[in-house]
Amino acid sequence: MQPDFWNDKRAPGVPNDIDLSSYKSVIEVFERSCKRFADRPAFSNLGVTLTYAELDRLSATFAAYLQKHTDLKPGDRIAVQMPNVLQYPIAVFGAMRAGLIVVNTNPLYTAREMRHQFKDAGVRALVYLNMFGKLVQEVLPDTEIEYLIEAKMGDMLPSLKGWLVNTVVKKVKKMVPDYHLPQAIAFKQVLKQGHGQALTPVKASQDDIAVLQYTGGTTGVAKGAMLTHGNLVANMLQVDACLAQLGDDGKPLMKQGQEIMIAPLPLYHIYAFTANCMCMMVNGNQNVLITNPRDIPGFVKELGKWKFSALLGLNTLFVALMDHPEFKNLDFSNLKVTNSGGTALVKATAERWQQMTGCTVVEGYGLTETSPVASTNPYGDKARLGTVGIPVPGTAFKVIDDDGNEMPLGERGELCIKGPQVMKGYWQREEATAEVLDAEGWFKTGDIAVIDTDGFVRIVDRKKDMIIVSGFNVYPNEIEDVVMAHPKVASCAAIGVPDEKSGEVVKLFVVPRDGSVTVEELKAYCKENFTGYKVPKHIVFKDALPMTPVGKILRRELRDIA
Repeated sequence: MQPDFWNDKRAPGVPNDIDLSSYKSVIEVFERSCKRFADRPAFSNLGVTLTYAELDRLSATFAAYLQKHTDLKPGDRIAVQMPNVLQYPIAVFGAMRAGLIVVNTNPLYTAREMRHQFKDAGVRALVYLNMFGKLVQEVLPDTEIEYLIEAKMGDMLPSLKGWLVNTVVKKVKKMVPDYHLPQAIAFKQVLKQGHGQALTPVKASQDDIAVLQYTGGTTGVAKGAMLTHGNLVANMLQVDACLAQLGDDGKPLMKQGQEIMIAPLPLYHIYAFTANCMCMMVNGNQNVLITNPRDIPGFVKELGKWKFSALLGLNTLFVALMDHPEFKNLDFSNLKVTNSGGTALVKATAERWQQMTGCTVVEGYGLTETSPVASTNPYGDKARLGTVGIPVPGTAFKVIDDDGNEMPLGERGELCIKGPQVMKGYWQREEATAEVLDAEGWFKTGDIAVIDTDGFVRIVDRKKDMIIVSGFNVYPNEIEDVVMAHPKVASCAAIGVPDEKSGEVVKLFVVPRDGSVTVEELKAYCKENFTGYKVPKHIVFKDALPMTPVGKILRRELRDIA
């Protein structure tokens, strides 16, 4: 379906298109917003708030340090491996202003996963939190990384409080294992050395890569989606356009420079990166960064300090919050937007959230390769539960059969997306790019969808065998490749099984090489090699696995058994 098919289906106030010429780059959006909203709060975390003016100054200082004290050139890759702390936006926007390509790295990655990403992207500099120092030391010899910038939890806090936080993290909570990285320069030192040095402006065009965002592949190897300045600017404007929906009072839902957004989802994940790091800037809104959303009592206590108007989350998080006894006592009078993404929203969760907070949870859809938002539901009573809404402005959807023919409305097929937010391609992987992007710019998602006659889209199945655990993609091949390397495993297969908390979890079927292997042994092995959400929750031993005549494991049959 062409974009204009959806023109009469949008909520009041939402435009049918966006003006891509309004900004040349993410840097321009950032610098313009920092001037326009200078004295407004931008990011808050651990009791400290940075205004737009302060964020402007600190990121410029960070950029000036990179320009004057390293030989990093525009286009070089810098990895940022941090949870949601104030140093994250300073480093990311600083790196972009110095012309570097940001490689978002999951702080929970194991050494194996870090090694692959840093090598694949050709990373030359790394900004990390000292809690990961031991892992950094382990992987460093296998990478091209020359510059290390080390942050500590308390860096941005007033000096005494900062010292206290750092001491507690290291000595009391024992969260910083011993390591030795004498070449690392402290984050605070970077800001000191860059202070007062002029930033040399860098010209970035819409076609230049801004971010390499890694996503698993059906091949089991994580690939870097090349997201350009144009892709990210387009997606910011698209999300902004959806937030221009008019309320019952005839006024736009979100007001410029007045909204407080809660950011519990990790900023290194594309969903929060675009929504909390990028979109809020266009409107000068404030982001409250939640460093550890798993600490639900701490999270609820933090929510009690704010008259928040927007919250981005996913099913598991909504359930955990509502299960906390204090949650229902919070002030929800300003809450206008609750967005769910990353994984399917459960109907019961949405209904319970509506009852407790008075705010409808709306679901959208997107992928790393689409920067990420491709479709979203209208807000309020116009939302349709069980659908992912309609394509964002300037975006076309179609569903195709196995031969590539477009299917009529109401029929299921593979969902394809075309729009200015679709990635440039996969980093240094032309073949993989050609498999998903055609000459006309249509991106094949690998998801099976139905476009209803009224334009709403439902995702009904996954073509690929991907497993989605709490919004994170897990690829069976990656699990299987690593487990197959265990000397006592003859063969194995991973599938996703439904789970009340995280949507899906990994279930692993194993044919042992000898009888001495135990489930505990394999679980420990998996924990060493995978970040938490990829570790199989269930491990089952079998004598044989169902296979095709050519020896391909039939995962679908295993799913039926499960």
